[in-house]
Amino acid sequence: MRYTSTSDAPVEEPDTSTGPADTDDGASATSPDASDPVDPGPPGEPAVAAGDPEWVAGATERPRSGSVFRWSAALVLTFLAATLFFPSQAEATLSFLQTRVIATFGWYYTLLVVGLVVFCLIVAFGPSGRITLGRRGEKPEFSLPAWFSMVFACGMGIGLVFWGPAEPLTHFVQPRPGVEGEPEELATAAMTQTFLHWGPQAWAIYAAVGLALAYAIHRRGKPLSVRWTLEPWLGDRVKGRWGDVVDIVTVLGTVFGVATTLGFEPCRSPRGSTTPASCRPRPPSR
Repeated sequence: MRYTSTSDAPVEEPDTSTGPADTDDGASATSPDASDPVDPGPPGEPAVAAGDPEWVAGATERPRSGSVFRWSAALVLTFLAATLFFPSQAEATLSFLQTRVIATFGWYYTLLVVGLVVFCLIVAFGPSGRITLGRRGEKPEFSLPAWFSMVFACGMGIGLVFWGPAEPLTHFVQPRPGVEGEPEELATAAMTQTFLHWGPQAWAIYAAVGLALAYAIHRRGKPLSVRWTLEPWLGDRVKGRWGDVVDIVTVLGTVFGVATTLGFEPCRSPRGSTTPASCRPRPPSR
């Protein structure tokens, strides 16, 4: 066996001095693990395993992180400067944009979430559910209980402590546009909206994004970047400016999402550490 280096990735070349050894199934001795089962890939796409040229070639690709960092930092700092120096105008603008986005795309968001639930069920119980999100023969790094614990903690976070009881009450007191009726009907609508945000629908969104990342990174050997999840649609354009745009949007969404979650906690901690006057025990009567 000898190796040649005509490209970025080493290419395994059979040694022609001795010729391939005969086996019972006709497989060449130069093909390791030829008898091992291979996880099926999506229709029309071959399976990828450790040592395959496609895996090695994919592992050498690196996104242009410099431009992504510069643009992301510039946009975040610009937003922070605008909110610090013009707080009233920023609050009014963000409130207006939030109202318009919800009123315009609320139906699309709900429909998309339902579609993701159906998609996850098809993937989980269909032929694609047998695909290993890793190299052939790899064992899981974490046990199933540990994995569920990490997913639950990262998926819920601090928000569940506050919004668990506060969100249904908020939807009950301030129903979304178009929701009217008796208190019982408003309570049902409030719980329905809360389940949409915290129930299986939310986990379907996490699962869809996680599956795309896991398949690209652990199965195809791509770098840790969201751009590679869109490679089937964008092709080689993910290596250029289109890929940079995808990563910049991802960074902005992550930064603002984490900042929102952490921003709630300082506001809640002082209130949670005090006892309302109406709940304090009364002194014993004499």
